[in-house]
Amino acid sequence: MKKLCLALALLVLTGTIATVSAAPGWKPDKTIELVAPANPGGGWDMLCRVVQKSLMDEKLVDKTVIVVNKPGGSGSVGWSYLEGKKGQGEYLAATSTLLMFNNLLGLSELTYKNFTPIAMLQCEWEAIAVKADSPYKTLKDLMQAMKNNPSSVAVGIGPSLGNDDHITILKVGDTFGIDPAKIKFMVYPGAGGEIIPALLGGHIQATVIGLAEVLEQHKAGKMRILGVSSPERLSFLSDVPTFTEQGISVVFPHWRGIIGAPGLSADQVAYWDDVFAKMVQTKTWKDQIANLGWTNFYQNSADHTKYLGEQTVVFNKLLTAVGLKK
Repeated sequence: MKKLCLALALLVLTGTIATVSAAPGWKPDKTIELVAPANPGGGWDMLCRVVQKSLMDEKLVDKTVIVVNKPGGSGSVGWSYLEGKKGQGEYLAATSTLLMFNNLLGLSELTYKNFTPIAMLQCEWEAIAVKADSPYKTLKDLMQAMKNNPSSVAVGIGPSLGNDDHITILKVGDTFGIDPAKIKFMVYPGAGGEIIPALLGGHIQATVIGLAEVLEQHKAGKMRILGVSSPERLSFLSDVPTFTEQGISVVFPHWRGIIGAPGLSADQVAYWDDVFAKMVQTKTWKDQIANLGWTNFYQNSADHTKYLGEQTVVFNKLLTAVGLKK
């Protein structure tokens, strides 16, 4: 008996009992899929590829990470694919406000409640851009042309109307008294991957889009960014004024995040919370988002789920205010 008691005491002191009794947590046991619900080249695709590189280069996961593009339906095709992977923690998808907008506008039955919110990761600012040789040198020039002759200025939007890009141009246009019903929108389901070639090819005269999708073209002298939706001029884009500097009281951050399949367990959520909390602190992640002009904007699963609920209420009011929702 004394020997048994001594043995138990040693186990307690060394912590062996705690180690033996601790249940192992979940971790992926097959290839991890990051679903970009649009064509290559757009914001969701860029986010997935930045996440892929960060996870693998920093060895934060044991399995291979692949990016799968599933365009269509303003994101709904990719998100519907994810919905079919119930309980499988190896399947994740990029998301943004469009998941909420689609539902609020009656374009999709899917909401954040159909999935397991995993994380908000970054935000960027909206940019209004034209081709470098465009006659429009300022936002005022562009808005005046849209007001005087709406049919002469085709504005590229993607992957659908009713998203952050669309709302941004409506709010900017309202400052100049532009009738939203008369704006000539050209919708590109492939988002940035289609919009950029269309603008450079002269098929559209302007676009409102996530800054990262036009930043390199602007730096290369192929496009001209007329304004950004940040509250202050960006240090890495010091030649471009904000909307507010041009008398337009619009400040609009565009965020993106990650959702998981429906029905994920607490262990699966905890695994991804740990992985993404570490990822956003890595040099690989920080360097990539800095190059893209993105801002680190991390929320874990619990915080992001709460945020999505609150923002659904906010966006319902906003869509009504700009006349998109009755």
